[in-house]
Amino acid sequence: MSATASPASAFKAPPWCNNHEDEVRQVGIELEMAGIQPEQMASAVTSVVGGRAERKSAFHTRVTDTELGDFNIELDADLLKNRGYQKALNDVGIDVGQGETRDAIESALSRVAGLVVPLELVAPPAPWTELARLDQIRLALHQAGARGTHASTFYAFGMQINIEVASLEADYLLAIIRAFLLKYDWLLERSDVDLTRRVSPYVQAYPDDYLDHVLDPDYQPDLTELIDDFLRLTPTRNRPLDMLPLFAHIDHDRVMQADVEKALIKPRPAFHYRLPNCLIDESDWSLATAWNDWIAVEELAHDETRLIDALKRRAEQPGLLERLSDWLKP
Repeated sequence: MSATASPASAFKAPPWCNNHEDEVRQVGIELEMAGIQPEQMASAVTSVVGGRAERKSAFHTRVTDTELGDFNIELDADLLKNRGYQKALNDVGIDVGQGETRDAIESALSRVAGLVVPLELVAPPAPWTELARLDQIRLALHQAGARGTHASTFYAFGMQINIEVASLEADYLLAIIRAFLLKYDWLLERSDVDLTRRVSPYVQAYPDDYLDHVLDPDYQPDLTELIDDFLRLTPTRNRPLDMLPLFAHIDHDRVMQADVEKALIKPRPAFHYRLPNCLIDESDWSLATAWNDWIAVEELAHDETRLIDALKRRAEQPGLLERLSDWLKP
């Protein structure tokens, strides 16, 4: 595929097209990149969906009044984005105040940080049927010179998909989790996840004890048990499928009372899929690449017979210690 916008037909339809209120499911896309300035990113957005850009600081630009909602362009470093650096300077007796001095300092910090810290385009939730228009923005960023994951060994840049759930029922959520875990190795190979991202703390694989527990064919939890087991066995957002925003939406107090990264969790009724690279500078890549891989997970979850068969096959496979024992036999 050439570096053109993917037609709508390139994006597979999910097996559950609507949410539990029978409205088209929403999807939000986040793209990390370098080699491009915030004003260029804003121009890429407005060229496709209109709106107007507003520079909040050297670290944050917002594009408002677009046909899809408000887009945010942020330097992906909280210390800068929230002006936490000012406290560090104040502690050593330096008060940058406001105005031209602060603007000059922030512009310099932004340029230096941009060598290793990505700029992130955060799109608003939009109907999944609008993905082709979001991909037109991807194309405009590509044409403006944005660089992605493979452009530097320092770039652990990713693409994140926040896709609205179709249901809040335990059986549905369990099916999606199981399908994701069963297809994880396939997704990892398909995504060709960059080594820098693999060793980062952000997309670490789920631990074996969680896999064994959830993929047991006899496991049939209610919603509370499903959340409790997650918080007990893998209490972190640093997973390729981050469930904490969804679980916090369902039961905020339960999640916030657990030993998790509370300040970083943004409750929302969506799966937070964060495995894919962002290959925005590569001519044969589009948003459809990662989207369609996710849809393969949903298709497995939707096919109950196929999912149960996969669980049973896994249960019948020998464990690691048993395989080692067989290998060591004379």
